[in-house]
Amino acid sequence: MNDLPLTIGLVSVSDRAASGVYEDKGIPALREWLTRALKTPARFETRLIADEQPTIERALIDLVDVVHCSLVLTTGGTGPALRDVTPEATAAVADKIMPGFGEQMRQISLHFVPTAILSRQIGVIRKNALILNLPGQPKAIRETLEGVRDENGKIKVQGIFAAVPYCMELIGGSYVETDDAVCAAFRPKSAAAKAARPTV
Repeated sequence: MNDLPLTIGLVSVSDRAASGVYEDKGIPALREWLTRALKTPARFETRLIADEQPTIERALIDLVDVVHCSLVLTTGGTGPALRDVTPEATAAVADKIMPGFGEQMRQISLHFVPTAILSRQIGVIRKNALILNLPGQPKAIRETLEGVRDENGKIKVQGIFAAVPYCMELIGGSYVETDDAVCAAFRPKSAAAKAARPTV
């Protein structure tokens, strides 16, 4: 685990938002959810960029290698359209692919729309950072991160963020605590005991 302050990169990939045709909704949705979900203080680094693979790759490399983000979340550009190249750019800068994140994101979205199978989101590791591609719509962003709740407010389909803090620890990233009312981070008992042990 590194001792740097928690820095999170937020990247919105959209030709039209980047050119000012309409207001970006991805970064505000990510920031709002993370502000509610995290107990660990975090600083956000944001990038609003067009659907160009070299541009996306440069942004991801900069956020991890230069800004030292422990977590980078992208939104947009993950569909099958010709201009959708976020997964390709993410894979191009990766040291390891984490297929479980993409699989679970699609499972969550399939509870709402059959076209979820067209989504190509992936999760990867670059150095000590976790990079995750998220959907483009604020509602889908929240559902993907938090999960699907039943009529009593209990989680019936687990969101992906519950696994994010422990993954960050395993790759040497920042230690992250969450608000259980929004998203309870899962850690094996051995890892939770180690984190609670006082340092000398």
